[in-house]
Amino acid sequence: MIDTHSHLDGEEFTGDLPAVIERAKASGIEKIFIPGINAASLTTVFKVCDDYAGYCYPMIGLQPEEVGDDWQQQLNSMEAKIHACLDVQRKEKPASPLIAIGECGLDFYWTREHENEQLKAFERQVELSVSTGLPLMIHCRKAQAELTHILRQYERELPGGVFHCFTGNRKEAEEYLRFDKFVLGVGGVLTFKSSHLREDLPAAVPLSRIVLETDSPYMAPVPHRGTRNESAFVADVARQLAVSYNVSLEEVDRVTTENAMRIFKEL
Repeated sequence: MIDTHSHLDGEEFTGDLPAVIERAKASGIEKIFIPGINAASLTTVFKVCDDYAGYCYPMIGLQPEEVGDDWQQQLNSMEAKIHACLDVQRKEKPASPLIAIGECGLDFYWTREHENEQLKAFERQVELSVSTGLPLMIHCRKAQAELTHILRQYERELPGGVFHCFTGNRKEAEEYLRFDKFVLGVGGVLTFKSSHLREDLPAAVPLSRIVLETDSPYMAPVPHRGTRNESAFVADVARQLAVSYNVSLEEVDRVTTENAMRIFKEL
């Protein structure tokens, strides 16, 4: 299995990251993808991926909640790092290549204070995805209409990506799936008693359009709910998907891994 979204570079893991990695391996997790969230995270993301080369893989992006007045300067730093990584990757195959632009997107859940800046920052990262061929790792809360409006303008050129942490309904899933090179990232919310995903996903989303994720340290699945999430727990998400789709755990593992490998071509 692959955990396609895990913030293992966060301070929540500074005390026991080696043990977290070992538990992930013991649970059958063969790769973990680490998203960037701002310019400062360039340091922490790449340190984890250097320390666990060939197991943890970096992404670079400006997460929408991190967008402020300095968004252009932050993206300038990130773009320079992206191009530096790609220059290296054209000449050699590093153990943990840069695999995506992200985490990026739109988030109007708490406030629209920086709405215009978020829209501009997201579109710039979409354009970067088109120019580099790197897929997008997309965060979206309370902004699906605005987000899909931007994506439609680049639909033919986009290499694909993941709509991370999908928690929407069937109609929202169908709108995302119109972007045929994209998949939905499904995590711990699937296991929550209050979640409708167990019914809505099989009704609207083929398993071939799903990848697994944890979004560690957030939203730990049942039976770990209320604790720090970690990559080993992606196995609990996979087990629930197997039940919901009435297939074996091995089938969920195989298909979701194939989906991730199809999207993240630098692997």
